[in-house]
Amino acid sequence: MECDEVIMTVRITAAERALLRRLAQGHHSDVSEVVADGLLDVLPTLHCPADAHRLLAALATPAPCALTVWLPTELADLLTIATARIAHSTGVRLGSSCIMLGAAVRLWLAQDPQRLAANLITMHAGRPAALAAA
Repeated sequence: MECDEVIMTVRITAAERALLRRLAQGHHSDVSEVVADGLLDVLPTLHCPADAHRLLAALATPAPCALTVWLPTELADLLTIATARIAHSTGVRLGSSCIMLGAAVRLWLAQDPQRLAANLITMHAGRPAALAAA
């Protein structure tokens, strides 16, 4: 049986978890959708070694909270590719797609919260109303 979503665990701080929840509530969606949107926003920006090091720096602060999210399979597959790209650029092997997920989400959440909320609105501006309400 093939599934179109995978379950993953991301490690974040309590403040980051609270911000994700506020973004989801303000966007009338769930945390998994906000995480997926964040990945779509941040993964394309990781082009050079400097970007890779910014991503690794996002892991510097301990992340005691585990958050379970559902991601589209295609997006989860991109995490594997991004993990390999980070290893190639920096020589640092993250070990798993879940660690890459945590680093990417934490890097994304490090932005101004109002900018994050505005980006979510922009990302879904052209979405049909039926999908926006689902």
